[in-house]
Parts: sequence; structure tokens; C-alpha cells
Amino acid sequence: MQFITNGPDIPERLLHAHEEGRVVFFCGAGISRSARLPDFRTLVGKRLYKELDESPSAIEEVAIKAGQYDTVIDLLEQPHRIAGSREVVRQALARLLTPRKLTPKSTATHEALLTLGQCRDGRLRLVTTNCDRLFEEVIARKSPRTEIYRAPLLPVPKKNSWDGLVYLHGLLTATPSMNDLNRLVLSSGDFGLAYLIERWAARFVSELFRNYTVCFVGYSINDPVLRYMMDALAADRLQGESPPEMFAFGGYSEGKQTNRSDEWRAKKVTTILYHEGDNHNKLLMTLRVWAETYRDGVRGKEMIIAQHATTPPLTPSRLDFAVGRVLWALTDDLVAKYFADFDPVPPLTWLEALAEAQFKHDDLPRFRVIPKTEEDKELRFSFIRRPAPYTRAPQMSLADIEASGSKWDGVMRNMARWLTRHLDDPKLVLWLAKQGGQLHENFARLVSQRIEEIDKLEHDGTQQEIDRIRATAPKAIPGPLMRTLWRVLLGGHLKSPVHDLDLYDWLPRFKHDGLTPTLRMELRKILAPRVVLREPFRDDVESEESRVPQRIRNIVEWEVVLATDHVHSTLNELSSKPDWQAALPKLLPDFSMLLRDTLDLMRELDGAEDRSDLSYIHQPSISEHPQNKTFRDWTALITLTRDAWLASAGKNPKQARLAAEGWWQTPYPLFKRLAFFAATHRDVVPPCLALDWLLADQHWWLWSVEIERETIRLLVALAPSLDAACMAELEQAILQGPPREMFKKDIEPERWTRIANHEVWLLLAKIQDSGAILGKKAKIRLNKLSQQYPEWHLAPNERDEFPFWMGDGNEGRKFIVTPRKRRELVAWLTKSPDPTPWQEDDWRQRCRDDFPATACALCDLARNDAWPSSRWREALQAWAEDALLKRSWRYMSHVIANAPDESLQAFAHPLGIWLQAQAKIFSGGEETFFSLIGRLLALEYEDGVQTDDDAVFRAINHPIGHATEALLRWWYRQEPRATEGLQEEINPLFTELCDTRVKKFRHGRVLLAAHVIALFRVDKQWTATHLLPLFDWQQSEAEARAAWKGFLWAPRLYRPLMTAIKQPLLETARHYEKLGTHAKQYAGFLTFAALEPGDTFTRKELLTAIRVLPSEGLHIAAQTLIRALESAGEQRREYWRNRLVPYLKSIWPKSGDVTSPAISESLARLCVAAKEDFPEALSILKYWMRSVNYPDFLVRLLHEANLCEKFPAEALEFLDIVIGDGSCLPRKLKESLDSILQGDPALAHNKRFQRLNNLLH
Repeated sequence: MQFITNGPDIPERLLHAHEEGRVVFFCGAGISRSARLPDFRTLVGKRLYKELDESPSAIEEVAIKAGQYDTVIDLLEQPHRIAGSREVVRQALARLLTPRKLTPKSTATHEALLTLGQCRDGRLRLVTTNCDRLFEEVIARKSPRTEIYRAPLLPVPKKNSWDGLVYLHGLLTATPSMNDLNRLVLSSGDFGLAYLIERWAARFVSELFRNYTVCFVGYSINDPVLRYMMDALAADRLQGESPPEMFAFGGYSEGKQTNRSDEWRAKKVTTILYHEGDNHNKLLMTLRVWAETYRDGVRGKEMIIAQHATTPPLTPSRLDFAVGRVLWALTDDLVAKYFADFDPVPPLTWLEALAEAQFKHDDLPRFRVIPKTEEDKELRFSFIRRPAPYTRAPQMSLADIEASGSKWDGVMRNMARWLTRHLDDPKLVLWLAKQGGQLHENFARLVSQRIEEIDKLEHDGTQQEIDRIRATAPKAIPGPLMRTLWRVLLGGHLKSPVHDLDLYDWLPRFKHDGLTPTLRMELRKILAPRVVLREPFRDDVESEESRVPQRIRNIVEWEVVLATDHVHSTLNELSSKPDWQAALPKLLPDFSMLLRDTLDLMRELDGAEDRSDLSYIHQPSISEHPQNKTFRDWTALITLTRDAWLASAGKNPKQARLAAEGWWQTPYPLFKRLAFFAATHRDVVPPCLALDWLLADQHWWLWSVEIERETIRLLVALAPSLDAACMAELEQAILQGPPREMFKKDIEPERWTRIANHEVWLLLAKIQDSGAILGKKAKIRLNKLSQQYPEWHLAPNERDEFPFWMGDGNEGRKFIVTPRKRRELVAWLTKSPDPTPWQEDDWRQRCRDDFPATACALCDLARNDAWPSSRWREALQAWAEDALLKRSWRYMSHVIANAPDESLQAFAHPLGIWLQAQAKIFSGGEETFFSLIGRLLALEYEDGVQTDDDAVFRAINHPIGHATEALLRWWYRQEPRATEGLQEEINPLFTELCDTRVKKFRHGRVLLAAHVIALFRVDKQWTATHLLPLFDWQQSEAEARAAWKGFLWAPRLYRPLMTAIKQPLLETARHYEKLGTHAKQYAGFLTFAALEPGDTFTRKELLTAIRVLPSEGLHIAAQTLIRALESAGEQRREYWRNRLVPYLKSIWPKSGDVTSPAISESLARLCVAAKEDFPEALSILKYWMRSVNYPDFLVRLLHEANLCEKFPAEALEFLDIVIGDGSCLPRKLKESLDSILQGDPALAHNKRFQRLNNLLH
């Protein structure tokens, strides 16, 4: 971070360590330049000889040239060198280190370091090797109680035992005696005693470097002090010590930046480089601004949350410096709570950054985990999935009273609380499903409690509170669809990747022990239905976004599976075993109940209802048939239920009949199918009962396509045994034909007649083919239909009994299952390159479940120059899921690269999404990746660039935007470093996107503008040449609007960039209305910039920009002031005094005309937020404050802050302003007035008090 323009860039990790109180500044002679005191080289090499009126001897000349200034002093102090030797030299040095005239500017750097050296707990930890009294001058003015430690009497440099300023090499007293001068560490002899013989300095330095992060300030690379300290550290390293990272501010002259960095690195010190021109002014100014920022809490953890958490991270890694800052801040329990409660709620997109495994072994102490001495180089963990400290880790045991999950710390609990403010976002449920779907008991409890709280609010009709929740967290209140998903999740119904029980493990125990009660219960657990959730397929993103979801599948893609895998293959081994056959009748109730649970779970997810469950698609026939496939594990329950019933029918027909009758009474077509299958066994189910079932519900089941196969099988088995009356009843029902409401309304009359006739003909033909004798009317109707439709014949393989036939393209079929064999699949794709509105098929799901077959089929077609675009679209959507990314890239990237342009254009949208997902993980084939990106950019698109409010939304959902995002993800994956420049692979593509002559590339430019800070840090010249001109309103209003919308999507305060685009940034205030929904972000961003102007903006510039903001913008600015002040934590008073007061007095518009009810209420909140400075805040802001219609919230804040009793007169004035005669009476008004009287009873006679008190009565 740079605190001043072109100043040193201070690493984030140093700033974080400093905020945590882990940094000790080690101050050298360079910090005293402002007081015109010399550094060690100038002191010894020039001024000392002049003061002594001496010239260097030959040996002293050698020492001076070698930079061994401590040796020079030692030589000068030798007996017989000069008269008075040591005493004369020391007195001369004392005179030289005493400044002649001091001003506040002379000691500004020392004051800054004293501020930076004071921890948040008030302890001072600062070390200097200077002997001058400049720190003493500041201490006398600012903090006279500061503890001073002078060598050799030094403290133990540990957290609980050190509070003060350490003069490591001694301190000149005000009137130094010779004894005082002898204690100073100046000569090589003094250094030898301090670091090598008596070692008191070496011990202090070693302990200091072991416990703290040290930052050297004011030292040159060859300073003798550094040499002695580095020697002490080298000795520690030989003994296995590994001190924390060390930093040093290092000045460089023109052209020697790299050399200076290498020199410091050789000392194992991380250098913070700055240009040393103008007497090192860049360093001194940086220290002063940093100190002011630290003093006011601007870099505090809560302030970081306020500035960054409400906007989405641009990348989940810490390459977005906002991500690094937020993750650092969240390691504090209280800050995590602040994050969880923050308004507006931080977006769910932060979850990706929190879940990114970007922490390593060295990060363990941040989470209070003591690391092993030996580094674990393989260790990677995320913020919300991390090692637990031993106090929260589960104990190792053979048995326990509860599951062995780790206990949460405060940070994890608050992260969970934050997530409960996103319960209406399906992305949260999908993320949880990807993590395994098994919620930690604490999280499950929090979610349940939150839903119960919302239910109570809705039940009690507290609409005002509900509206408040939605205003700060739009996705906080789950709708009906999301409540369903949460019920599934909380009920433990999601499929877990970990199987506690497995059918393969169960099988040997069954063979050995038989069907014991415990094995029976285990089997139920193994075969229990579970749900798998995935991202939904989206063909048209824009229409999907605008459409209100009506069904679960509109927000997630789901599939019902079983708790274990590969069930069909395992059961095939069992089917012929005598023990299994003997056990089946006992298992019939279990299998029936599991099947009911499966359909109930589907019903919960809108996948089944009383008259439709689509089971005929997954298991076309209850009886054995080649059409039955084993694509879905849950269909094994149908086979098991059928086989168990058959086994039961053979042993106990009465029990089997009761089971069949139970099926008939159970909702769902699948159980009707099972009942009809059972009814084909006339020795179990009487024919009259079977006929009643057939004709029940006004003949619905006779015609339902859901059970067509079983209906026809039952007719074939039943008809020959029916008596004349029953046969007549059946024929009459058939001749009436299917009910019209069973079919779609939009079927054309001619087509409907043909469909109805075919249904009647099919049933009559099947009955006649069974050997039954048709009645006269039925026979006539059959013959007439056969003559009318001579092409109708019964299929020899019963295919006409199935609503669909695998691979069949017959128009009468409602659903088509794609062929399993590769050649047949290729033929089907050739015949059906596009789905039809009246037919569905399983190609999309097949691409998910059977990558080899679908990929090979598309490859075969591609070799013959056939590119069915619809099928490619669906395939790419499926392959963009995590499970298939690597395989699809390895086997299909080169195939897609050979697609012709017209085909590529047809599936450009899913291709862009696929490339976007691939960019983060693909390995090899970079040439193909960039080739595909280039081709996507070269395509022409019908949807032109629009200038509406949705520039960012349109960009992230357009193929050009997908391609740009893919490039950015690839670039971040390379871990670019500051100033290294853009890679040659990506430079020309980014340059091409910045060409404003190509309008379609504006989608890409919007996203590049969003990432402008990262680009600026890595390649300042490229960014300044190609990207920054886009922000200039004078060059192109359309381009500037798009660029600013992109930047304001996730704005970050980065001073070097603000300097580069200062004028366009300030001018944007005049174009506020053109920013649309991003205008609020601009107002907040501009306010934060005004609170931290540094040397980038003048007050006049900020005043001009703020004053042209419309009322809405000023309201956002006022809200931002509240957020900033409340985020200052313990530095609230300093922040108010040094940031907000200057802003309100110098920048906030003076005219009362700008006040609106919303602004007035926000400024009233700001008064309360000032707390101890409430009187001053009211005196400044009351001229913009007006009465509020609903002051309840303000009065409650005032009362809870105890301001009425502390500042009764001011609190009364505040209440008199915000509560008008027409205001809604606040609930806390009486308590507030009582507190005012406790603070000052005399106010009872005040007119304001009497007016407010009268409102109560």
C-alpha cells in the first residue's frame, strides 16, 4: 500500500502485523534528518574531524572508505591519538548530536514513529540505536509518562513485560557527564562489549527478533549497526532459530533500484524501496501519513470490513488486495461478528474467497494453531475449512457420547451467522452440497433457528421488521422453493461422498449370518434415497434472471440417488442366491417403504405428484424387459420390491394380496404400476378387483401414459378371463376414449383425433390379440380404425406398449432415451440434431453421466463435419461442471478448436462459460486455449452493445465477457507480481479488447475496468496507455460510463490509480445519474476517498465533487460517514476529530437546501455514532437535521448509547429536532426523557422537554 503518491509500497503483511501489535520499528540515524542531524557516515567521516580540528590518519582513511565508522571512533579514542582521547571525542560527538534549533517539523518523524510504535492496548514498543534526544523532545510535549529504557538496562522484549522506548545504544542526557558518555555504544569496542562479550545487546536483539516482526527505519545498507545485529541473528540461525520476516525501508538512487533490493535480500531482509531524492522526503512523509492513518483507525480491521466487504471480490485469491485484507481482518472474533452483522450484508460471493485453500503452514498461528517446527509444505487450507487448535479439536477415542466434529471458534460461528442472511440464495445450498451436504450441527441449528425467527415475524405480521431485513439483506428470507431445499438439507437427505455403510461390505455378513434384525436395518440405511444437487442448466441467462422461478428445477438441478453406489451390479450377484430368495418376503415392507420414501422425496422437490412421477422413463417396465436399463440406482428399489412381492406370492398369496392392495391405496403412478403388475397374477388378485382398479378414477389409469405398459399387460392377462358383463364394462370404457384433459391444450384438432383413435385402437387390438372375444361395438370400432389407419400394426416386440422406446423418434412418444451404443447414438444425433418442443430426451443428463459415450459420439460427428449446435450447447454446459472439467479439456479441447466458425458461433455462450471454468485449472494446451479465446473474440454477435443500466450484467453473461473473464482467470493463475508487466500471451488480447472502434469489445472493457487496479500494479505503462483513457468522460461518454460501471462493481481505494485518474474520477460526480445502480457505489467510494485524501486530492477538489452530487448521492455519503465512524473501533474519537470534523466543516455542502428526510435521518444517526463527541457532532450537524416521520430507530439508538444521561441538554435538543408533532411516537421516548432528568433535573422546566413530555400524554 502506498500512503503518498510515488511513495514506498508497504506490504500488506507488514500492515497487518502492525495492526496486530506484532511490529517493532527499529530506528536509525536517518529518521533525524529533518532536525539536520547527520547519519553515522557523515557524523564520523566529516563532521567529527572538523569538530576535533583533526585530519584522518592513513589507517583511519582506510576504515572510512570501508564504511567501518565504529572502528574510526575506536581509533580516534586510542591513547596518544589526540589530547584527551576518549573524553574529547565523546564530548565532540555529544555536541554534534545535539540540534541547535528544533521545530515541530523537525521532530514530525519521531512523533509519527511514537504513534506507530504504540499498540492498540496502549503499550509502546519502539527501539532506536540513536543517542540523540529528539524522541525525548516529542515525549515531553505529547506523552510525558512514557517509560524509557537506556542501555545497558534493557527490558525483556516480550508482550507482557515491555512497554516503553528502548535506547539500545544509550541516550545522551540533558547535561551529559563523562560516565553518561561512556555508556553510549559508538566505537567498535563498545559494539564488541554489547554484542560479543557482555552480549546484553545481542540477547535483546535475538529475543526481539524471535518474538516480533522488526522493521528497520533510517538505516543504510552498510550501517555498522546492521552488521552487528545480523551477526547476532546469524548465530541464532545456526542454532535452528527461524525468526519472523524482517523488513527495512531502503532508499535508492536513480537506476539502482534492483541493486539495492538485492543487497537487502542478501541480508535476509525484505526491503521496502523508495526514491531517496529530496532528502528522503518520500520516506518521512509516508511515516507521517501512516501514523495519522493508524492513529485514526483507518487501517483498522472493522474499517477494512466497512470499505471492502460490501462489494464482491474480483478474484478469490489474495491477488485482489481487498481479499487479503478482509481475510486478515476476519481472524478476529469481534470483527467476524461485525462482518456477519454488517449492513448491507456482504455478498455471498465472498464465500468463494473464504473457501479458497490459500493458507499454508506459516499461516497456522493466525488461527491460534501451534505449527510443528518442521514446515509442512503440502499443507493447504481455507478460512472456513482449517485445522483446529487442540482446545477445539475432537479427542481421539474408541467410543464417545457424540459425533467427533470439531468445536467452532467465534470466527466460524460468525461466518455461519453471515450465511444465514443468504438463506434465499440457491448458490448457498449448491455450495453446501459440493462440500458434502452434511451440515455441522451448529450450522444446522443456526439455520433452523433463523427460519423459525422469520416464520414468527411473518406469523405476527411485523412487516416493518421484515422490510428492514430485506432492505439490508435481500436474500435473507427464504421463499417457498428455498425452504423446500433447506428442509431437504437439514433433514440429512443430501448424498454424502463418504459412505459409512456399503452394500459390498453388507453382502459377506449377510451370507454368513443371514438376515438378522441389525442387518435388515443396515440394509435400509444403505438403500435409503438421497438427493444430489447441481447447478441448473441455463439456456438464456437474461430471461432466467428476469423470470420468477416456479419450480425447484428453475433454481437447482436435482437427482434422487441411493445412499450407496453401484447397487444394480451388487444385487445381480444376490438374485440367484437361495438365502436371498428366502429373505425377500421379509424385506417386502422395507422395500415398499424405501420406494415410498423415494417418491416422497421427489414430491418434495416437485418431481412427483399423485398422477405423475415419470417412473416409466427410468424403469419402463415393472416386469423384466430389455427396455429396463440400470442408469439410475434408485430403480433398483422397484426391482427389489417386485422380486420381494413375487417371492411373497409364492409363499403367502394372502400377504401378497394385502401388499398389492396397499400399493393401490398409495399415491403415485409407480405404485399403481406395481399393483397392476400384481393383478396380472390372477391367483393372487381376483379379476373383478383388477377390473375395478383399471376403471377407477373415471378411467384415468386406463389411459394414463404413466402406467401404459402395466395397463396393457394387465388387459392382456385379464381380458380372456372376464365374463360378458365385465367385458362389456371394459369395452365401454375403452370406446369412450382418453379424457381430453390428459393431453396438452395446444394440440391441433386433427392431431388430437389421430392420437385418441390410436389409443383406442391399441387397447382393442391388444385385447383381441390376447385371445379374448370382443363385443360387437368394440369389434366394429377396431375394424373401422384399422381400415382408416392401415399403417397401424401391433409391434412384435411389444414396443407399442411403452410411452417411449430407446432411440425411437416416433412423434407419439413423449420422452426419448438416447441409445447406449456408440454407433446408435451417432445415428440418433444425426437424425435428431435439435430437441423438439413436443419431445424430451435425456441427452443433457447423458452428457453429465456418460462422458465417454457422448464425447466419442460428438467426435465421430465432427470428423464427418457435422456439428449439431444444440447438442454441443448442452454438452458444454454439462462439461463445465467441476467433475468433468479436466476430462473434457483433455479429450475435447482440440476437437472444439477445429469447429467451423458458424458452428462455434451457435454454441459461443456455453463455450465461453466452459473456457471460463477451464481457465483456473486446465493443464497443457495453452495454445488451444488462447486460440479458442481469439476465435470467440473474432465472432460477430447479433445482440449489440446496449447503453442501459445493466452493463456489468450484460458483460458477465456475454461470450465476449466470458472470454475476457477466462483471460483474467488465467492471468491471476500465473500469480503476477507488481511491475513485472503483462505476459506476451495476454498483452495483445487485452490490447485488442481496449480498441474502442470495436463496439462488441465493450463487454470486455467493462470487466477489464473492474480489474484495473491489478492491471495497473502489474503493468502501469500498458494500463495508462490502453485502459485508463476509457475512464475519461471527455473522450467518450459511452465508454466512460461503461468503464466506471465496471470499476464501481467492486471499487477499491488504491492511491496510485486514484492519482492517475483523478480528474475523470472527480468529473464522474457530474455524471452521477448516468451510472445507474452503480451511482450509489460511486458516492460511497468518493466519500471514503475524501476521508483519506492523502496528497491525491485537495479539499477544494473534493468540495466541488461532493457538492454536485444529487440528494441520493449525499444520502449515500452520509450513510458512508456513519459506516466509517462506527468502523473506527477504539479509535472512534480520533477518527471523528481528525477525519469527520474536517470533512463536515470543509467538504460537506453548507446549504441547507440539500437536506432531504433521508439525509436528515442519516446525519442524526451520525450524531449518535459520535458517542463521546455527541455534543460537538450535534452542534455541527443540527442545521441539516429535520424531524423524522418514524424516529423510533433513532431514539432507540440514542437511548442504548446512554447519551441522554451523559449529555442531557444536547440529547433533549436532539430529540426536539427529530421528533416533530406529526412524527410517530417512539417507543423509547419515555425512557429517554427519564434519563435526561437523571442527568439534569432542571431540564424538566425546559420548553423542549415539556413539548416532548406532552406527546406522551
